[in-house]
Amino acid sequence: MDWHTRRRIAISGAILAGALVLAACGEDAGDPDAGEFAGESVQVLGGFTSPADDAFRQAVEGFEEATGATVEYQGSADFEQLIRSRVDGGNPPDIGMIPQPGLLGQFVAQEQVRPLDDIVDTEQLEETLIPGLFDIGTYDGQYYGLPRVIALKSSVWYPPQAFEERGYELPETWAELEELTETIATEGDVAPWCLGIESAGATGWVITDWIEDILLRSAGPDVYEDWVTGDIGFSSPEVLEAARTFEDLLLTEGHTFGGRGAILGTPYGDAPLPMFEEEPDCLLHRQASFISGFFPGDAVEGEDVDVFYLPPMEDGFDGNPVNGSGDLAALFTDNPAAEALMRYMSDPEWLGPQIDTGFDFSPHQTFPIEEYPSEAQRAQAEYLRDADAFAFDASDRMPAEVGAGTFWTRMVSWINQELTLEEAMEEIDASWPES
Repeated sequence: MDWHTRRRIAISGAILAGALVLAACGEDAGDPDAGEFAGESVQVLGGFTSPADDAFRQAVEGFEEATGATVEYQGSADFEQLIRSRVDGGNPPDIGMIPQPGLLGQFVAQEQVRPLDDIVDTEQLEETLIPGLFDIGTYDGQYYGLPRVIALKSSVWYPPQAFEERGYELPETWAELEELTETIATEGDVAPWCLGIESAGATGWVITDWIEDILLRSAGPDVYEDWVTGDIGFSSPEVLEAARTFEDLLLTEGHTFGGRGAILGTPYGDAPLPMFEEEPDCLLHRQASFISGFFPGDAVEGEDVDVFYLPPMEDGFDGNPVNGSGDLAALFTDNPAAEALMRYMSDPEWLGPQIDTGFDFSPHQTFPIEEYPSEAQRAQAEYLRDADAFAFDASDRMPAEVGAGTFWTRMVSWINQELTLEEAMEEIDASWPES
């Protein structure tokens, strides 16, 4: 039985199981029976767009068939601004797919979102979610944020044919990555790295991702956690050193395609495309698993593109850490159909087409690696499985005015040489809220 057949069976089973779970939960919680949501709608707002939004719509078709409700999803590249304005204006969506736990924390503090403890099976979630993910959605002992999918960020993409032709070997340590970068740059006919950071109102997150991944390797998860919570500042030696490591690797002349000026103007989704030219313009691109959704449609995995793990540092954390992110589903309204959808999404089997996109991962550690549809995705799933530490994206967990605010904007100012690194970090520290 091939994986396509297994997947169809799994999805069909999940739809049936979802209907049964909804009916059972409805009886226990006093909600209407599963078929009694006919004609009702659930508004969902998120930051993911095509093709991920199409996959989400397909994944909730089972819920719609089982309940009669309609799920209305709206995706926006300016999600943070849009959901803030809707919540502040008294018109929140039923469910928000929030990629920043720090922003969710603000909504919790403002009592704008509802706890899920009496709506979903939190005991089951604590057992099945990747360690640490349940805690990310928990505030003051109550559960608010249900993970939809997660993205792995500690991945480096490369064109294997060009590597083979040039005799390059994949680096297994940070020193080997630096040596490979210098070798490619010295040869001079192609840049080592592809890099672009333009992302509308969220421009800057690509740089913060890089610094987070480096800090996790150089200083380890304990220091990383202290940074997230504000116990150490951006001007600390550890964070400054991580930023300088990024600067040496990516911003040294000749190390990035187009140079420093092209970084700011290149949309992050376009950044890897020079790798796919007949004669590539760059050979390395560190980016989250979802970037594969921006690759050319005719790209052949294993021939045109492949992936390796961003290596650990010899003098840093003793192990293989991974950095990742994801959407946390938060409930804003008293809509019973929305409560039912939250229960449906808490089942590990509901993901279906979202996994089939080839760039998202289940937040449940029970999800079988062999069910992922591509070799690259299975390889990255193994990075997650074998990791010695999993760290959720730091800027997404920080207070929103920092993580999705000054951290992004001041890194842009630094890249644009409007601020020195030290000035940028001092301004970020100054923006940290007192409470």
